[in-house]
Amino acid sequence: MIKKDQSVLDYLYNHYSGALYGVVFRILKKEETAEEVLQDVFLKIWDKIDGYDPAKGKLFTWMVNIARNQAIDKTRSKEISKSKKTDDLDILVNRFDRQENFEIPVDTIGLKEVLQKLSPDQLFVVSQLYLKGYSQSEVAEEFNIPLGTVKTRLRLAMIELRSLLDIK
Repeated sequence: MIKKDQSVLDYLYNHYSGALYGVVFRILKKEETAEEVLQDVFLKIWDKIDGYDPAKGKLFTWMVNIARNQAIDKTRSKEISKSKKTDDLDILVNRFDRQENFEIPVDTIGLKEVLQKLSPDQLFVVSQLYLKGYSQSEVAEEFNIPLGTVKTRLRLAMIELRSLLDIK
C-alpha cells in the first residue's frame, strides 16, 4: 500500500507523466484537452493511491488504466462532442504531425509482428480497443459488430497473445 506523500506524487509525475500523456493524447488527439485530462489523471491517482493493491497488478498498469478511462470519459463528454463538430478539419490536417511526435509506433516496441499473428478480425478489435482507444461498445456501434462478437474476438485474441508471448 502506498501512502499519500507529496514526494511520491512528485516521483510518479516526473517518471510517468510522459507515458500517461501519450496514452491520453492517443485517445483525445488534442494537446490542450490531453494536458487537462492528464491533470485530472494525477488528481485521481492522488485520491486513490492508498487503494492501490500491488497484489492485483503493477502500479504503472493501474495508472495507465486510470489515464485511459479518464480520456475515454472525456471523449464522451458534451464538451468534446460539441468541439468535434468544429475541430474535425484541424484534426485531419494535423494528425500525422502529432502521431510522429507523441505516439510510439507499435513496431518499435516489438508488438507489430506478434499482433500480425492474430486473425484479421481479432487484430481489428485489438487495434480499435488498445491502439485507438475505443471502448467495446463503441467498436460494436461504430463498426456494426454485435457487442458479444467484439467481446469474443477480444477474449480469443488475448488467449492467443498470451500463448504467443508465453504468459501464464
